[in-house]
Amino acid sequence: MIERLSWIKRIEEAWEEASIVWLSGVKGVGKTTLVRGLGTERILYVNCDPAQSAHIGADPELFFRACDRPIVVFDDIHRLPEAMTVLRTGADLFPRFRIIAASSTVGTDGKAGDTLGDRRRVIHLGPVLWDELPVFAVSLEKRLHHGGLPEALLTEQRPVGFYREWMDAFFERDIREPFGFRDSDKFNMLYEYLLKQSGEPFETTRASETLRISRPTVAEHLRALQATRAITVVRPFHGRGQKEIIKMPRVYGFDTGFVVFARGWDPLRRDDHDPLWEHVVLEYLEAHVEESQVQYWRWADDRKVDFIVPGARDGVDAIECEWNPDAFDPAGLKLFRNWYPEGNNYIISPITTPAYEKHIAGLDVHICDPTGWLEKQSALLKE
Repeated sequence: MIERLSWIKRIEEAWEEASIVWLSGVKGVGKTTLVRGLGTERILYVNCDPAQSAHIGADPELFFRACDRPIVVFDDIHRLPEAMTVLRTGADLFPRFRIIAASSTVGTDGKAGDTLGDRRRVIHLGPVLWDELPVFAVSLEKRLHHGGLPEALLTEQRPVGFYREWMDAFFERDIREPFGFRDSDKFNMLYEYLLKQSGEPFETTRASETLRISRPTVAEHLRALQATRAITVVRPFHGRGQKEIIKMPRVYGFDTGFVVFARGWDPLRRDDHDPLWEHVVLEYLEAHVEESQVQYWRWADDRKVDFIVPGARDGVDAIECEWNPDAFDPAGLKLFRNWYPEGNNYIISPITTPAYEKHIAGLDVHICDPTGWLEKQSALLKE
């Protein structure tokens, strides 16, 4: 079993603040394997199939009194009858327990999340990150091609049938019942469309006309995909320039393997590396900053900055993703800094050398890999 120690550390740190960790993540991302890394002798594992767990919701106090392990894991918590009552009971009446509520679908938003209040902290487990590649003993090229779900990543040959089977199971398990959708063809048609367009600006009307699906249906399915984190919606950053794009989001597939599958990129070509690397960087940013804080910037003439995140001292940091930093075109970054001069500039690249500074088009730019970006952020916070 591969231990994802950085995620285990996050769970243990979250437990210092609240007794419940809501562990979200899509099917197959490795939630069950992760919690086993906490030590199977410490865990009471609960399968939340309604037929097997109805008694827990009927008398949660009795359930917790009978617990003989310090950690209780509710797998597929969204299927547990009276789930929020069970979690509140555990947190309020039995504070000695540490609880993991694992779910591949909704549950932390809206009324469900609000009823738990400060009792819980949310951790979203994503695909295998850049700095986890050595632990999994795989190359970056393989991570781009196979994606970051452990089952697909660890296969010797790219598992072509895996991605279609996953999408079909995803609809049946995480979409049909929770969201009440019945037409899997329309749903999968939209999802594949989004994967093919991944990273590009998204317009509901254009998608509706292209797919011949009503605008309300497109909007509803998009919300479901976002709620389950099967896509990431990156909204435009704006506020000063009159020609800034202010309404059109960019929609990204959650994992490079599915983008490759939808686009038919097999084998990968050199030109495929740049857009896939952008996805890997986004996944890393999402793991370390709030999802809603990751934005992008674009001018009307298509000059752009890949990602914008809040920086230190009220500035905003500009992040450009480049497979080869020597090929970087600074036009978008230079224009952005004319309007927003405060903040740090980064080119995040899969470089094999230590991070370094470079003066480009009158701007100071920090060139690093994703780990170098995080180290730089941590150092700035300590200043």
